[in-house]
Amino acid sequence: MTEHPLVRVHPETGERALYVSPSFLKSIVGLTPRESQALLELLWEHVTRPEFTIRFKWEPRSIAFWDNRATAHLAPVDIFDLDFDRQLYRTTLVGDVPVGPDGRPSVALEGSPVEAAAAVALN
Repeated sequence: MTEHPLVRVHPETGERALYVSPSFLKSIVGLTPRESQALLELLWEHVTRPEFTIRFKWEPRSIAFWDNRATAHLAPVDIFDLDFDRQLYRTTLVGDVPVGPDGRPSVALEGSPVEAAAAVALN
């Protein structure tokens, strides 16, 4: 289990991005479970608004790359309605530890952040 900043600073660009994912985030430190859930749902709705998303148009021989340090991946519901089969190869790099605007990095509460990232990459 790890504690991450809710806003992380991209190590290459310095841009700030919300670090939210319904699959991985369980709560926000300092809030009640109910408050955490409500705020996390609101933030997820915000980052997945159309003006913040890109819809990749899959075509035969397409290649797509994205940087998960500042991207929330949201698979479209109609992905199985293509006129051709997609063959996917996923490569996940174990990268840097997230750092917040205050300079504080993610901390491992149990285990190590690198082991946690590697476990996610294997799933």
